[in-house]
Amino acid sequence: MTSTAPRRLSAAAQSFALAKPFVISRGAKTEARVVVAELSDGPARGRGECTPYARYGESVESVLAQIETVRAALEAGADRFALQDLLPPGAARNALDCALWDLEAKLTGVPAWQVAGLARLSPCVTAFTLSVGTPEEMARAAAEAADRPVLKVKLAGAGDPARLFAVRAAAPEAELIADANEAWRPEDLPEFFDACEQAGVALIEQPLPAGADSALAGPRKIPVCADESVHDRAGLAALRDRYDLVNIKLDKTGGLTEALALADEAEKLGFGLFVGCMVASSLAMAPALLLAGRARFVDLDGPLLLAEDRPEGLRCDGSVLYPPDARLWG
Repeated sequence: MTSTAPRRLSAAAQSFALAKPFVISRGAKTEARVVVAELSDGPARGRGECTPYARYGESVESVLAQIETVRAALEAGADRFALQDLLPPGAARNALDCALWDLEAKLTGVPAWQVAGLARLSPCVTAFTLSVGTPEEMARAAAEAADRPVLKVKLAGAGDPARLFAVRAAAPEAELIADANEAWRPEDLPEFFDACEQAGVALIEQPLPAGADSALAGPRKIPVCADESVHDRAGLAALRDRYDLVNIKLDKTGGLTEALALADEAEKLGFGLFVGCMVASSLAMAPALLLAGRARFVDLDGPLLLAEDRPEGLRCDGSVLYPPDARLWG
């Protein structure tokens, strides 16, 4: 599996301009700033991409510094299982873990999806995200995307019922996911859940802040998905009375290795699966596609939000994403 040449690690920041500003309850961005890790072993090269997220105390600089702390171990041959103990869950470990998966595929000629035990890797339908704005702005955006089967509606708290009704009127056939990014308060829940029901919302994602979400316990008419409240398997069992699904993002789990383990554990505990992403290029989406076939909802629209993706990026047909070419990943 390995060559006689020494393994080498490199990591660098990259930026991708967005087609439109991406706005959620915590702020706006006009570019995707990512970190790409590359491991070479002779002529074989494995890559992984991550998006540092300030919500979790990360920056491009901190992620690059974390990667540097494990350079010696990785260049000495540490594998992705050893990596789980070398770094905590988060963006840095994600980039390295995915690079190790890619490198293994390149060295062995066995696709990553086969290594993960899948019978096949099929195309999937991704949600398409609408940034938060005024009801009028969101209605215009929804009308432009009305032919997409699933729309993820970013919300911000006050005024959210009007936003939802405006989106539903502009996209009457789309399945809607309401994502508040922790912006609601417990006292908002009766009104906002009622508005979601009236608007025909299929899923509510992370309405309350992580660690302050006990008000979600109890019966509900619309399923609720944990995002910021769940990163890896630790603490998953404590969320069973509050959430129906868990959003698995590789930047939270620290890579595909833990993401697959989290999916297994979540399913054992009765959770449905949602596969999500940060705003990033196709290189970050490709490993997450290995989870898409198990998920009730897939939100891997990062490449659809960019002004220009990588040249070797995923093939997209509307909201349908196709498995990656080996030039990209895996």
